[in-house]
Amino acid sequence: MELFKELIIRYQNLLYSIGMRFFRNVHESEDFVQDVLIKAYENLKSYRGRGSFRAWLTRIAYNLGIDRTRARTVEDDISGREIPVPALTPEEGHIRSEVSDVLRGAINRLPEKYRICLDFFFFWGLSYNEISDITGFPVNTIKSHVLRAKQALRDCLRGTVAERYYEVR
Repeated sequence: MELFKELIIRYQNLLYSIGMRFFRNVHESEDFVQDVLIKAYENLKSYRGRGSFRAWLTRIAYNLGIDRTRARTVEDDISGREIPVPALTPEEGHIRSEVSDVLRGAINRLPEKYRICLDFFFFWGLSYNEISDITGFPVNTIKSHVLRAKQALRDCLRGTVAERYYEVR
């Protein structure tokens, strides 16, 4: 039980972030974390140690999130994550906010399979193999989804404040 408490402490922020990604609601995300942890505890015997525990737990969270949102039609958001653009002046702070909004909108318009792979790879820092373990997509498919997502974002952002900002930099 003590070891499981340590796992809770280590992974609760990751699980909460995944919950916010799916539900965009603090209370639903907190409930989601508890449900994922209960499900993980009940299924600890199924963890074989072949992949990382983080990937195994993330797969449980991902599957539970997908199950809960299948019936919903919720417009997705990158869970309030800041887009990594340094703001040095008030003007740059405003530009950063504008770029962030444009980029969030562009990401939200991506097909779900691209958006999921992009999130896991860039925002959660998971490897292609970990994403494959979580989603069940083959590694080459994940690489393809990430590449296509980047291309779609590039096309979508042409002529926007995001493109102008990065050209200046």
